[in-house]
Amino acid sequence: MDLNGKRILVTGGGGFIGSHVTEELVRRGAVVRCFLKYNSKGNLGNLVKIPKEIFDKLEIVRGDIRDLEDVKKALKNCEVIIHMAALISIPYSYENPRGYFETNALGTLNVLEAARENLGIKKIVVTSTSEVYGTGKYSPMDENHPLQAQSPYAASKIASDKIAESFFKSFNLPIAIIRPFNAYGPRQSLRAVIPTIVQQAVTTKTIKIGSLNPKRDFTFVEDVARGFVKVAESESSIGEIINIGSGNAISIGEVIEKVKQIMGKDFEIELDLEKIRPEKSEVKLLICDNKKAKDLLEWEQRVSIEEGLKEVINYIKKNLYDYNSEKDLK
Repeated sequence: MDLNGKRILVTGGGGFIGSHVTEELVRRGAVVRCFLKYNSKGNLGNLVKIPKEIFDKLEIVRGDIRDLEDVKKALKNCEVIIHMAALISIPYSYENPRGYFETNALGTLNVLEAARENLGIKKIVVTSTSEVYGTGKYSPMDENHPLQAQSPYAASKIASDKIAESFFKSFNLPIAIIRPFNAYGPRQSLRAVIPTIVQQAVTTKTIKIGSLNPKRDFTFVEDVARGFVKVAESESSIGEIINIGSGNAISIGEVIEKVKQIMGKDFEIELDLEKIRPEKSEVKLLICDNKKAKDLLEWEQRVSIEEGLKEVINYIKKNLYDYNSEKDLK
């Protein structure tokens, strides 16, 4: 399906990945409507950081993904939905499990219920996460890997995936599920480990971090955004779950070493107990098997971890005030 001229609703378009997906869609000629959570300050999230010529082409609508009527209004006249709205911070999911289910599972249900009433919908892309796999039973992890809820966040996303799967099978909705692995890159907040490391590396001589041992498949956000677009375009992705990841894993400790090498700077590492997950909840290994993405979508990683880290370092240096302000609010 050619997305040029298609009316596309992006829920959560103001998020980290969402802003990059939105930008990519506009560059492809899509007519994009971003559904953002209502707030009294009119906050646009990361959309304020995209180029003005892209932002000026967007339609912004506000509401609550937990409110079915809000979602129905947002969906009106759209042909494609890319559903990304979610609560994503794993640590906060321990504090507020109910909120995560209401936003992530009920939010997905609302999107799919609204889509059932819209006969013009040609494609629905539902966003999953590699966290649904938990610690690898085998690696790399393909789409058939067992699902393991090692945090309330992961459980809420498994519920979202299963709701989507049931609506495809029960109502023949044109649904595809995309499962990104650990996206990182410019605009990402300090809730994530790579900007947390880099912000400290730029401003201090000490890196305060949680466990150094977990291994993740870090995938540059522009590669992830291309994956979203390819899933939306592909007719053969309907009814499929598709991993998007580099296929390589690196430990948090190794990320710190690479940052040291790139910056030519040494620093101490200090354990931050607040950032360590409960033992049974820690996901120790995530490595993507991306064969389906390569075969079905002709998607592949373009940006290496070294190139991506250089982009993050340069971005944070240029936007240090924003990151320091964010740190003060944490």
